Amino acid sequence: MQIAGLQKTTLVDYPGKVAATVFTRGCSFRCPFCHNPELVLPERFSPLISVEGFFQFLEKRQGKLQGVCITGGEPLLHADAGRFAERIKKLGFLVKLDTNGSFPDRLKELIDSGNLDYIAMDIKSPLSKYAQTAQISNFKYQISNKNPKTKLEQNNLEEKNKIKDKGLQSDIKKSISLIMNSSIDYEFRTTVCHPLHLPEDFEEIGKLIKGAKRYYIQNFVHSKHNDEKTKFEPFTELELENALQIISQEVKNSVVR
Repeated sequence: MQIAGLQKTTLVDYPGKVAATVFTRGCSFRCPFCHNPELVLPERFSPLISVEGFFQFLEKRQGKLQGVCITGGEPLLHADAGRFAERIKKLGFLVKLDTNGSFPDRLKELIDSGNLDYIAMDIKSPLSKYAQTAQISNFKYQISNKNPKTKLEQNNLEEKNKIKDKGLQSDIKKSISLIMNSSIDYEFRTTVCHPLHLPEDFEEIGKLIKGAKRYYIQNFVHSKHNDEKTKFEPFTELELENALQIISQEVKNSVVR
């Protein structure tokens, strides 16, 4: 596991629990509005924290902290995420996972292991806009931007991109289904900003997670982010109210957070 950061105490990352938050390095997405570029962009990476040092910290916090939130980046990018969660669980802590849903097979393994107590999954956008919003990285779903020289090359490129985009959408839907059909407590959430989101997007998002236990709309906050050339803006209060009204038709327990 590649640990890039540690928040030793948090009252907000794990609902209702006093917890620590561990940040993993690397992500399968390149969301331009992401406020953790130092976890996502290789050129912004900072030195790693020792895994053994992290567990030494946890051992000292037994009886003081209730849980550990594993976030990123994307924690499931790492093949040993399951073993990492198991080791935390064995120390007596509740385990919360934050994920973008791009690794449904690893998510299933973790759910089946019994080592998760809470899952928070980001819904980046309607599926039809996912590739644009997440700006997927080049190791799994890369949508090619090559300039074709002939009509045949253009057609082949478009077909390949459609296949890869469908793969991304399929993984997102699988992860949503796994979470909603598990016995683990969970939430879905979407960070919204212009120019990537519109209030009407929440009709499609609502259908995607229809009947979910809880859903949060999180407004964009100006800070550092992956794409510093694009001007992102938060939703207005009226836009948030409209989005909430739309999503609440499908997910009753929806809140602007």
